[in-house]
Amino acid sequence: MTTLPFLPGNSFSDPTDSKFHKSQSLGYRNGFSLKTAPVTMGIGGKEITTNQLSAAEIDELANFKPTLTYGQPKSEPPKTFVPAHVFYDKKVLRYYGFLREAVKESNDETHRVRPVHIYYYLEDDTMAIVEPKNENSGIPQGKLIKRQRLPKDNFGNHWHWKDINLRQNLTVYGKVLYICDCDKWTKEYLESQGMDVNEPDNIPSDPYAAVREEAEKPKVSSTKSAFDKLRQFLTLDRKVLRFYCVWDDRPAMFGELRPFILQYFLVDDTVEVLEVHRPNDGRDPFPVLLRRSKLPRDRFDVDQGFPSIILELSDNEIKEYYTPKDFHIGKTLNILNRRFLIYDCDEFTKEFYYQNFGVTDFKPIDVKRPDGAYPEPEVPPYNGFGSLEDSLQSCLSVIPHPPKKDYIKMLENDGKLLRYLAVVETVDDAEPKRQVIINYRLADDMITIYEHAGKNSGLAGGKFMEKTRVEKITSTDPNNPEFLGPQDFVIGESVFINGWRFRLLDADDYALSYLEKHQDNFPGIGRALDSLRAVKAGQRLNDENAECICPPDE
Repeated sequence: MTTLPFLPGNSFSDPTDSKFHKSQSLGYRNGFSLKTAPVTMGIGGKEITTNQLSAAEIDELANFKPTLTYGQPKSEPPKTFVPAHVFYDKKVLRYYGFLREAVKESNDETHRVRPVHIYYYLEDDTMAIVEPKNENSGIPQGKLIKRQRLPKDNFGNHWHWKDINLRQNLTVYGKVLYICDCDKWTKEYLESQGMDVNEPDNIPSDPYAAVREEAEKPKVSSTKSAFDKLRQFLTLDRKVLRFYCVWDDRPAMFGELRPFILQYFLVDDTVEVLEVHRPNDGRDPFPVLLRRSKLPRDRFDVDQGFPSIILELSDNEIKEYYTPKDFHIGKTLNILNRRFLIYDCDEFTKEFYYQNFGVTDFKPIDVKRPDGAYPEPEVPPYNGFGSLEDSLQSCLSVIPHPPKKDYIKMLENDGKLLRYLAVVETVDDAEPKRQVIINYRLADDMITIYEHAGKNSGLAGGKFMEKTRVEKITSTDPNNPEFLGPQDFVIGESVFINGWRFRLLDADDYALSYLEKHQDNFPGIGRALDSLRAVKAGQRLNDENAECICPPDE
């Protein structure tokens, strides 16, 4: 058949053919008619065996000229012009931002944060602002501003993509939008145009939406713990963990190392801090530094809007409290801005931590002061004014108190006196001898002297010296003087009292009997007691001799 000439009657048709249409060579793209690829199918869908050249190959052949030609070769045809509305068609810059809107008519919220999407169409420099819809928001959402050119100022200028960047405010019809971020394609396009894109920012959450989201969460019920408040009360009542701690305030002016006792009550997880007082520590006797209450870890870690001036902190503001796990030997606790070091605990506390936490190391920390840290106060020498005991009281306390007296001695010896007869010794022997009576008071060891004036002596008798304690002339230590006692009154010898020299002549019978009964109370009383016995024995001998003398006969 292929060798027959192409004449009428020499061609034969296929009776099975049902398609007789011509293949399409034109198409539409973005609203414009364009030529498709070279047609390879003929009428009826039969394949065309002849060569088909593309448009690019046809253009290349049209401009191809041999090198050995004369004259100017034909120039290359200009590139196809693509209008801007075709090149930028469906190319959109997308930004993410938010709008902060004040709420004045609600007590549940003060402002509202509304996230928005900003679309910038490069085709015609128009913009559209859309708010994502939230379920049950109660406010109209969706397209806030339809696609249009948005005015930038009052001088007829409009917003351009070159004026928009991240971390920047966009003012549109009196509303201020804050741009936080953009998508990946937008960032790449802006950087390709030589624009420096700022770092993205986060969109803040809406406080009211966060509250609603928390309230709408499905409630999860949990099985009640076996260790509830009632069981805690029944099992841990009267069980207290006791820790010994110190507050080292020595870096501050006049600071010192102060001991305290920290007690943790297991029945309600409360803490009490007691102050340990020592004699003469100079502090007011307040036993409690911190009354029994729950101890927060950080009582200042509260919201900034909490009115702490007029309201007390409650469990809603405190985030975390101290528990038994936070206490152990060597731990430093911050209690009311004071740093307490735990250095020891009692036996019950050690047993509790061993049974519940497996702690076995309870070695105490030595926090005692070194020896000689506080020197002993030095007592100044006695100045001679007043009695020694009265002057010493002003050195022992700020407010002097009366010196302590031996009231038992005063009651036992009340009204008991040892009386001695003596004469005043003078340099001039021609001067008449002055007789005095020396009274020694056994109740307070004081001496009183009375002078006896004889007839026509020219001396005024009476009290020679008020009652006072007389220091020995041989005493050398002014702070620990030695005073005259009954052992110093030896009959026949002299005694010095306040610059006067008295020679003892005699004593009453009560002095002899008292000293013989209580000679153990007066060490060194032997010489004085022997002199008294000798004088009394001589007096009795004289009395007996006087009784033996017979009266003369009449």
